[in-house]
Amino acid sequence: MLRVLHNQLFVTPSLPSNPTPFKKRTVIITGANTGLGLAAAHHIAAGSVGKLILAVRNSKAGAAARDSLLNANANLDPQTIEVWPLDLASYDSVRAFAARATSTLDRLDVLLCNAGLATFQHSTAEGHERTITVNVISTFLLAVLLLPKLRATGQLGRDRPGKQEREQLPVLSIVASEVHAFAGFPERQAPEEKGVGVFEALDDPDRYYATMGERYRTSKLLDILLARELANRVAGDQVVVNCLNPGLCRSQLSREMDTPVVRMVLRLLGRTLEVGGRTLVAAAAAGSESHGQYMSNGELAPHELSSFVTSDDGERTQLRVWEELSQILERIQPGVMHNVQ
Repeated sequence: MLRVLHNQLFVTPSLPSNPTPFKKRTVIITGANTGLGLAAAHHIAAGSVGKLILAVRNSKAGAAARDSLLNANANLDPQTIEVWPLDLASYDSVRAFAARATSTLDRLDVLLCNAGLATFQHSTAEGHERTITVNVISTFLLAVLLLPKLRATGQLGRDRPGKQEREQLPVLSIVASEVHAFAGFPERQAPEEKGVGVFEALDDPDRYYATMGERYRTSKLLDILLARELANRVAGDQVVVNCLNPGLCRSQLSREMDTPVVRMVLRLLGRTLEVGGRTLVAAAAAGSESHGQYMSNGELAPHELSSFVTSDDGERTQLRVWEELSQILERIQPGVMHNVQ
């Protein structure tokens, strides 16, 4: 907790030192119509970028976000910014988005998985608890579906004749959170010998561990574990996989958790979206040194991972949830896990 307070009160993340890290690159940001996603889009659009795709659930809000980017950057070619529909509560929407990106984009250099949900209220989407569907299952479904496109983009730089300087590697970045360290996560102890999986226990909190109050924290812990395992299985010289902590920011993420206490904490400790957005840009622009790493304040921060993540129990849990997620993704899209190999 002391580290969190120090970061919030005394640390101001910076943007990457390279003023144009996305020149001629194609960038997708999920949840880009508002909050940190839009803030990151503003930072990226302020420099040189090949194509910036705002992946949004609400197309009208996405169009307004695009207008705000164009209005803020008079010299920006309007064709540079595109708005694509993406609803992470729908597997069909995720598959359609990935199919469009795979078939229509010449290249994909950055997939910045920012879209997320925070709520105390239990509901379901696609047969799973909604927070887990949006923040975890659909996020990694999209990531795995687009891995071949990211890999192919990395190969473009290698195959170009006469190229003296190696191009920056494609980046898959997952927005996590420092609150992962505060998740009790009793679901990891779900009795596998009785046929109860971690995701099943998360889907029915009333029956099992009654943890909806910490569901957002748990989802971000899962994001970190799964991003680390994905990085273990994807060669770092092909695609960079990292995850990041943007810190507590004054966004609309907590709109379904709105209480006087939450509002007060955001007012006293929350970073502005502009500052928080810098951390997303830093992770999206990071190189191979960030592969498999957790970033905070725009820098590599393995020391800020919870002791559970790096423990033997954490490693065992990481493998267990990866295996369960792999089975879920295979049921959604048969054969999709071959993309990871």
